[in-house]
Amino acid sequence: MRRGFRAICHGARERAGSSAIMPPMAKSSASRDSAAYSEASIRVLKGLEPVRQRPGMYTRTENPLHIIQEVIDNAADEALGGFARHIDVRLLRDGRVEVTDDGRGIPVGLHPEEGVPVIEIVFTRLHAGGKFDKTAGGAYSFSGGLHGVGVSVTNALARRLEVTVWRKGDKDARGNRLAHTIAFADGELAEKLAHRPALRDEPASGTRVSISPNPKYFDSATIPLGELERLLRSKAVLLPGVKVTLFIEKTGETRQWQYDEGLRGYLLEELAQEPEAEPLVLFEDQQYAAAGDDSFAEGEGAHWVVAFTEAGPLARESYVNLIPTPAGGTHESGLREGVFTAIRAFIELHNMQPKGVRLMAEDAFARASFVLSARVLDPQFQGQTKERLSSRDAVRLVSGAVRTQFEFWLNQHVDQARKLAELVIRQAQARQRSAQKVEKRKGSGVAVLPGKLTDCETTDIARNELFLVEGDSAGGSAKMGRDKECQAVLPLRGKLLNTWETEPDRLFANNEIHDIAVAIGVDPHPRGASPDLGGLRYGKVCILSDADVDGSHIQVLLLTLFFRHFPVLIDAGHIYVARPPLFRVDVPARGKQPLRKIYCIDARELKHIEDKLRKDGLKEGSWTVSRFKGLGEMTAEQLWETTLNPATRSLSQVRYGAIPADDTAAQFTLLMGKGEAAGRRSWLEENGDQARADV
Repeated sequence: MRRGFRAICHGARERAGSSAIMPPMAKSSASRDSAAYSEASIRVLKGLEPVRQRPGMYTRTENPLHIIQEVIDNAADEALGGFARHIDVRLLRDGRVEVTDDGRGIPVGLHPEEGVPVIEIVFTRLHAGGKFDKTAGGAYSFSGGLHGVGVSVTNALARRLEVTVWRKGDKDARGNRLAHTIAFADGELAEKLAHRPALRDEPASGTRVSISPNPKYFDSATIPLGELERLLRSKAVLLPGVKVTLFIEKTGETRQWQYDEGLRGYLLEELAQEPEAEPLVLFEDQQYAAAGDDSFAEGEGAHWVVAFTEAGPLARESYVNLIPTPAGGTHESGLREGVFTAIRAFIELHNMQPKGVRLMAEDAFARASFVLSARVLDPQFQGQTKERLSSRDAVRLVSGAVRTQFEFWLNQHVDQARKLAELVIRQAQARQRSAQKVEKRKGSGVAVLPGKLTDCETTDIARNELFLVEGDSAGGSAKMGRDKECQAVLPLRGKLLNTWETEPDRLFANNEIHDIAVAIGVDPHPRGASPDLGGLRYGKVCILSDADVDGSHIQVLLLTLFFRHFPVLIDAGHIYVARPPLFRVDVPARGKQPLRKIYCIDARELKHIEDKLRKDGLKEGSWTVSRFKGLGEMTAEQLWETTLNPATRSLSQVRYGAIPADDTAAQFTLLMGKGEAAGRRSWLEENGDQARADV
């Protein structure tokens, strides 16, 4: 559904997702006569055409940097595996970008199943690559994700792309080293794979990719030099000993990075730019799973450096298998949890916590700068641009490693640890004073809260969340699984009243609506009014219903209530829709991977997961699929892990779509009005083919 109300991604902190609740309006009779819908109307996009049709689904389109980064990431993966020691990037005057590495070189022989040169498949097929093979002895043990659309997207969005490969041992009949070349234009093969004698100054092995980005796919054709330099410098930091070079032909400049100090030196260099950002405590360590580990695959783990400062700006960067994750994700949540747990344990051990002061994770992390490099065998990202890690096991992987190592460090460096503990306590005290000030401004004239509301403990509006839950059964699981500190639960009995045509002075006759209004702390109001939001008790009001048709109906009824009678809450971005999973896939232990439980929001995501399991070599039927009949079937732990935990949940913010609110109101009248039966019937006949049935 493409217009009207939409639920869109909440910045970079929540899982990307867009779910509209209103379909398009019925077309006019003239458009019905001219728009035939038949078998010929179905268009099948082949090859790289989907990328060219919707480039924003596969990469960032502000400028071509991300498609260049895909090639740089491939070179970095060769270095991560220990096969490359030099990555060279050249910005040429004619707009081309060349990326060269001295790794193994992309295979050029025929694919055993496809009968096509492998190098051609890599650049022309969306779901093909060596990183899918995670078995022992595979091409890549650790790499930046498994979306399978990397350099093929680069090729699709380039006017021309040329590749030169050198493979050790490849020689012609005269014994000369060979170079293999292939070229593409607009994503299509332009010059077939050819072989020539390698030049004397060319590397013994490696890959060179020359890209000419097509400017029509990007807002700007200019590659931001500052971002590119930062990306290349981070690769050098994360790959100690690897030389990374950038040559800019227009100015003749050459810039080079090679770090032996790694993360520690990099973070200190960042903090040194601000004199007041002198580290109070600096902690660096790393830990990776050994062979035979019961919980994680061999080699999984993290390397981190954390600096605590009393003043100045913070520097925070995280990576997964060398891929930058500017939006953070579960590995950062693990670092935060591990640091907090270790500091809290030290404070409790030394009886440093003042009476009445309650420590929270944000207190421990408020003045923390860090660089985190996680290594995950099979990373799952949110979206093709890989900006946020969503692998649930990464929380436990990183937090367990950090907590153990940091606790040991704190007790070995007691003087520094005490200074850090005092800083954390001061942060907690400042937070509590701020919350008390907000509470005093509320006054005493507040309504009695609903008896079935299970409230949260903190009064910090920015952190508080209210979940409107379908039924007492689901409400019970939510109450047990929630974070009591900042998450409240209000169970709703049955389906809500359709309030589209309900007069405001009659709303409180309905107990459910009365309880919602009192719990939120905002009175009903018409569009255009300026209600007092001083009594607002929650920064996020989240609709949490079953992931089936009935649950969708409850979502519509609640969104109707908020759009009609609480529009300012939507305008201010306080209304959200939680997306619990509909399926759970139990995957047996295999090789380095332990037993896994994968949750899927809908059938489409289930199909994607099953396709991926088949590609990973699992036999059909070796995994089991369970369908949740409702939230009440989920345990408190499952509900927390999939739907309530901010680090792993899918939470979509409700906003307006491409059409004005007045036109959206007309759509609501058509679909929710009592006297619109004839109009709804016509609309359903016109748009029924767009419905998704839940059988």
